[in-house]
Amino acid sequence: MEKREKLYEGKAKIMYATDDADLVIQYFKDDATAFNAKKKGTIDEKGIMNNAISCKVFEFLGANGIPTHLVKKLSDREMLVKKVEIVPVEVIIRNRAAGSLCRNYGVQEGKILSRPIFEFCYKNDAFNDPLMNEDHVVGLGLATEKEVARMRELTMKVNELMKKFFLALNIELIDFKIEFGRFKGEIILADEVSPDTCRLWEVGTGVRLDKDRFRQDLGNIKEGYQEVLKRVTGK
Repeated sequence: MEKREKLYEGKAKIMYATDDADLVIQYFKDDATAFNAKKKGTIDEKGIMNNAISCKVFEFLGANGIPTHLVKKLSDREMLVKKVEIVPVEVIIRNRAAGSLCRNYGVQEGKILSRPIFEFCYKNDAFNDPLMNEDHVVGLGLATEKEVARMRELTMKVNELMKKFFLALNIELIDFKIEFGRFKGEIILADEVSPDTCRLWEVGTGVRLDKDRFRQDLGNIKEGYQEVLKRVTGK
């Protein structure tokens, strides 16, 4: 697989073209951002850890019927993925109250929700990733009704699968953000699944093992990611 020109650089990853028009290389950086890039920093070896964790989670989801962009892990920081057209919305599932749900609605952190809350956000830092409903997504031409229904269906399945996956590792999945892309007419899971995109609390202790350690200046940031890596990969 020949690595070619840089196609795109985001806050946490870089995408490179390859000699196959259908495949690209996703490179994970150590850069850390929070609050729509208002807070910036670096977490040593974050890219290595998130690449390894994401690969394992994508493999698990793929084995359980979720179509993903993962083809294979290439190196410590790189995975080979299908070249998708990203749907410009972020999909969020909340199982317990945390983060913006608490800030926006005055809900106590940690409150167990009577059912998972499904949210869309417009993927645009310039507008602070505002909440959207399905009418916004369809009306603004960001996705079709069929695509919205498929994203919801897959997201709910991903939630159930990942809750079981992490619970087996003594980790509770509090909430997560995922992104979808179009690949040859199909909606598939893209981007990453990692402590950058999930809130992960240790069962019993409530210790945060995710990017909240960076957001909230809790310290031992790298150690939180390392703990998730150890449990997910067994290394």
